Amino acid sequence: MSSATSDAASAAGGAGPLLRAWREQRRVSQLELALRAGSSARHISFIETGRSRPSEEMVLRLAEHLDVPVRERNALLVAAGYAPRYPHTPLDDPALDALRAGIERLIGGYEPFPALVVDALFDVVAANRGVTALLEGIPQSLLAPPLNALRLTLHPQGLAPRIRNLRQWRGHLLQRIEHQIALRRSEQLRALYEEVAAYPVPETGSEAQEETDDAAAYFALPMLLEHQGRTLSFVSSISTFNMPMDVTVAELAVETLLPADPATAKYLQNWLS
Repeated sequence: MSSATSDAASAAGGAGPLLRAWREQRRVSQLELALRAGSSARHISFIETGRSRPSEEMVLRLAEHLDVPVRERNALLVAAGYAPRYPHTPLDDPALDALRAGIERLIGGYEPFPALVVDALFDVVAANRGVTALLEGIPQSLLAPPLNALRLTLHPQGLAPRIRNLRQWRGHLLQRIEHQIALRRSEQLRALYEEVAAYPVPETGSEAQEETDDAAAYFALPMLLEHQGRTLSFVSSISTFNMPMDVTVAELAVETLLPADPATAKYLQNWLS
């Protein structure tokens, strides 16, 4: 890192204000953070006010205990005058060949149940046959790359008119994005949220409460999706990579739509067999 960049970071307050903002967002006191990180409240205070420059190890330790995303850990390191620790490798880079192959095997193993992989902006980077089969009849304008899972689900020309409990499912998705915005502080994600939140809600999704109130006792909020005259019931499961050391990998999420009832499971098994 050049001295000019370091000087600019110092002039802007270094890592202290960023660390304080993350600590306050996580609702952790200076004392609690100090105990977690094996430091003292006084030292944490000095770091946050710029009176003390944290070591690279301390920046990473505090970031870990504050559950700061990998991308933002790099920003903290740069602000403190250090080089970024985590690479940001494009998904199509040969270095990630094994990852891509593993993802394809993973989501293929879920068939006939739908499974897909999305990045930090919910753009689809991989999907299995179970997903593509549910998209029959969707306009090509929504299927053009980059295919975005949120637009596809909530757009009035996408899956939205087919979701029987749209209002409930829409609320769940918007709440999920709000959580991600708070976690990642992404302006791009906020813009996406404002876009999809402004989509009109088709009338076909207005009977959501009756649909789920009368249903069997689900173990999670289901998505009730109309498909070829049948109502399929899915619950969503989301997985991420453990201890990722790359920004790209850290921001990937594997989402599976598992059958919430035997009828849905049987229909999918017969349909894609």
